[in-house]
Parts: sequence; C-alpha cells; structure tokens
Amino acid sequence: MRVVSLVPSLTEAIAVTVPGVLVGATDWCCRPAGLDVVRIGGTKNPRIERIAALAPDLVVANEEENRPADLDALRAAGLEVLVTEVRGVPQAFPELTRVLAACGAADRPRWLDEAEAAWSAPPALAPRSAVVPIWRRPWMVLGRDTFAGDVLARLGVEHRYAHHPERYPRIPVEELRAAAPDLVVLPDEPYRFTADDGPEAFPGLPCALVSGRHLTWYGPSLAEAPRVLGEALRAALR
Repeated sequence: MRVVSLVPSLTEAIAVTVPGVLVGATDWCCRPAGLDVVRIGGTKNPRIERIAALAPDLVVANEEENRPADLDALRAAGLEVLVTEVRGVPQAFPELTRVLAACGAADRPRWLDEAEAAWSAPPALAPRSAVVPIWRRPWMVLGRDTFAGDVLARLGVEHRYAHHPERYPRIPVEELRAAAPDLVVLPDEPYRFTADDGPEAFPGLPCALVSGRHLTWYGPSLAEAPRVLGEALRAALR
C-alpha cells in the first residue's frame, strides 16, 4: 500500500499501526516524531499535483478537516479518497478501524482496544460549565456537534455554546465572560493558547490549559486522553 494522509490524527494512527505505508502527509502532521514522508502542503491547501505524483493507492481525509473541492480534485485525478466523519467519541472507533483496514492493517491494534476501554467509563468531574475558545482575533469557541465538545461532555464538562446554531461560532470575549462559566478550557491547537496568552482575557475565572492533541485528535492519543485531560481540568478547579 501507498497512502497519503491529509489528517494529522489519522497520520499518527496509520504510522504506528501499519509502518511504511505512508508516503505523504501534511505539513501539520507532527506525530509520530521523526515521520519521514513527503510533505504535501496543509490540510486546507494540499498540493494536488504533488499528491498525484506520489501515486498513492489511497488518500485518507476527513469531512471537517479537508475541503470538498480538494477532495473532488483528488478524485478527478484518478485517486481513491477515503473520507472519515467523526463528530463524537463513539464514532472514532469504527472509523479508525475502517481506515486502518483500508491501509492494510491485518489486525485491530492494541492501542485502539485500550482507547475504547478508556472511554467506556471515563472518570468524570462533577458537572461543570465551560467556554472553550479555539481561536482569538477573532474569538471563536466550540459550538454544536463537535468531537471536542463530546470529549468534554464525557468528562463532566458541558460547554455553554453546545446548542449554538454554528459549530464554531465567533463570540465577543465580553460575551464569553458574561456567560459566567465555571471554567475556561484553552487548548494549544488550533490556536496555541499558553499561560501568557489566553487566561488574561478571563480574569477571575479558572482556566485549564489542555493538550489539543488529546482534546481534538482521534488516534492513539485517545487511550490516554481521559486521564491527561481530566488531570488538567481538575488542576484548574482546585
């Protein structure tokens, strides 16, 4: 098999499960460390000609991460494209199984079993409300029907905009503060919030700086995500 991945979390899942099949990945595919494949541009601006030149048997994509026009262009170039759709934790396991089988995995990997077990009954906080910014300038937050929102809900955190008409609404920071959440969850991707960039906008509110990989990726990180995220959330609420 020759596979090109347009999704960082799927890149990691494929690379650790079926070593050697990946021939191309995006510039944002940072896991596993030292991945040595041809870089084909970003998730939103892949270089179609470079991908086609790699002659992959399969291109792996995601309906949210990648643009329909790019996927259509890949198909028009004669390439097979497998598109995943993951809006919640339960969807992740069959979709990962489907991707890995399509990439030639002979067996279900142990990390996937461990991930499913970890999420079967994750340790949850007493219910807490939160706002979850994913960008600033302008401020954007998690809205309805998102994988990250489902992850947090399963850990006891209900975000204030879970029923917003948009999936990633732009909300002025004044309104975010006025929502009076118990907690502000600040991931390090797609915007890299840090201790010096983010918490200062929410004076008086506890802020949890969390790993974007554990919050938004579906792959090997799922196995440790309940523990890693839970620890960060609890530390912020102490």
